[in-house]
Amino acid sequence: MTVSSPSEGGGVPASRPDAPGRLASAGRMLVDAAEWFGRYIWSGWVGLAGLLCLAAAWQAGHEIYGSFILPAPLETIQVLLGLLQGPELARAASETAWRALTGFLLAAGIGTLAGAIAGYSFAAMRIMRPIVTVILGVPPIAWIVLALIWFGSSGGAAVLTVVLASFPISFAGALEGVATRDRALDAMARSFGASALTRFRSVTLPHLLSYLFPAWTTTIGSAWKVTVMAELLSNSGGIGGELATARALFDIPLVMAWIVLVVAFALISEYGVLNPIREMTERWRSAGLPWGVKR
Repeated sequence: MTVSSPSEGGGVPASRPDAPGRLASAGRMLVDAAEWFGRYIWSGWVGLAGLLCLAAAWQAGHEIYGSFILPAPLETIQVLLGLLQGPELARAASETAWRALTGFLLAAGIGTLAGAIAGYSFAAMRIMRPIVTVILGVPPIAWIVLALIWFGSSGGAAVLTVVLASFPISFAGALEGVATRDRALDAMARSFGASALTRFRSVTLPHLLSYLFPAWTTTIGSAWKVTVMAELLSNSGGIGGELATARALFDIPLVMAWIVLVVAFALISEYGVLNPIREMTERWRSAGLPWGVKR
């Protein structure tokens, strides 16, 4: 009795010969991801050293002016730890985080899309640039006043203020990224029959991201600041509302504790979210670095 081979259409099909290769490739990807994560965490020591220098300057200011003007870092941390035991921190932080992140996503999304479209069209660029300059020229405090008139003392005022104050930054980054792309590479890709989507993904997008991530970093930092300012002026709760209460009570350590919390959120947004995404999407930058030299 003969057993037919799988190529002849009979018998039991053999296992795929590329299965071990796929497992090895997946394992290698996990190892590479773990190595990258370790290098990224290790590189944070430099940033931590900078924060410690800032804390030292803060402590020096406390020694000069006293607790009523500038509480000590340790005193502020103790107040912050006390806030962690109460319900007001979670409530205020969740309100501010929702408003800031919603405003950031809207500002980054709308600004990036509008800027990319304007970068491809000279006419759209000429039309949009003066409009963006006008929006950027209006102080955030003025947008807060208008938003309070339109939306009242609600979260919508803070979100709208973040969008209007941060939209021009993302727009400018996307505009410059698309407008300064290498058109010769794009023409070469077109000559080889690459579609518009392929040309955008392989030629324009890597260059565009190098402009977008600095713009998004500035946008997310601005989102946190503007949100807290809008909450403080509108008395709409959140961290800004808690800051207003602490100011009315002249509780300076509590004011500093809330400020430290906002700064912590901004650092987490940048170094815990945006920077890892940037490192993963721009790993090609490390190809030209000498062996052992890491950013």
